[in-house]
Amino acid sequence: MKINRILQVLIILVLPFLFLMSAVRVLITPGYAAFEYQRSWFPKDPYGMSKDERLVWSRYAINYLTNDEDISYLGDLRFEDDTEVFNARELEHMLDVKKVVKTSLTVWYALLGFTFAVLMWFVIMGAWKPLRQGLIGGAWLTVGLIVALIIFIAVSFNNLFDRFHQLFFKDGTWLFYESDTLIRLFPLTFWRDAFILVSVLTLLFAGLLLIIFGVISKVRKNKQKKSLATP
Repeated sequence: MKINRILQVLIILVLPFLFLMSAVRVLITPGYAAFEYQRSWFPKDPYGMSKDERLVWSRYAINYLTNDEDISYLGDLRFEDDTEVFNARELEHMLDVKKVVKTSLTVWYALLGFTFAVLMWFVIMGAWKPLRQGLIGGAWLTVGLIVALIIFIAVSFNNLFDRFHQLFFKDGTWLFYESDTLIRLFPLTFWRDAFILVSVLTLLFAGLLLIIFGVISKVRKNKQKKSLATP
């Protein structure tokens, strides 16, 4: 059926985004920041912010991206000397980041629902072949894209990081001084590790799907051999 072919292609194209956003969502938690801060090679704050202080302020920043609070959630924060934790430019950037995160998550949820509906369609119609080919094709496309991303990270992460920000944010709005809190909480090492971990998790998701279908295929072949061998 033509509709099955169209849905199969859509599954192939959608799966890489679903896997990638699933990995990103795992990292948009204070737990990832805590994981980074305890690493021995993670750079210390040159202005003296302790690990515990980093944990406190990063928790506010990360939680803000997924909660329903307005910018005062961050704007009202103060250090012990009553100075603002985040300045006006940082707050403006966090507003932009929250819009990107919220939009991406909304698209992710919608595509998860779409993918589930398509899977149910294939199951109800008994269209196992296009379902299998769609999922396997999507998994291999994911692997190819992520391998390319890993190569890009290894060759020129700084360039990749700049291009990423240029894609989603206005020029200059994402550049800060080393003394700004966002840089002190989330230095370049934080983001390099995040890109690597997202890549690894995405590969794991795609690899798990390929392994599952590999096992299913092997079991089916063994059953066929046994049935042929039975007199």
